[in-house]
Amino acid sequence: VQLQASGGGLVQSGGSLRLSCRASGRTFNGYAVAWVRQSPRMEREFLAAVTWSGGTTNVADSVQGRFTISSDYATNTLYLQMNNLKPEDTATYYCAARRFTYSHNIGDYNYWGQGTLVTVSS
Repeated sequence: VQLQASGGGLVQSGGSLRLSCRASGRTFNGYAVAWVRQSPRMEREFLAAVTWSGGTTNVADSVQGRFTISSDYATNTLYLQMNNLKPEDTATYYCAARRFTYSHNIGDYNYWGQGTLVTVSS
């Protein structure tokens, strides 16, 4: 599964961005897809995930209330809506996939996109 994340950019503190993730040449059926971020200051951090078939979602407590994960089944696109962004949200954001159901363990994800950089200025 080849994944491509997009939608990153430069935004001011308090602003919003929506990231997108698509799989190249296939659907997400039978997979779980997650959003993960990493910056030089911290290890990779699980943010949110969805079990595509069934639609079960989970959002990490650390971003609950600001980040929302959603799925567009018509276009086979996963989104991460990020609101009230803070400078500490600055990181490269990745989408990752694994078979079947989502996991909070980042190491369980076998397929990774190239990442999209989000920079939040103060």
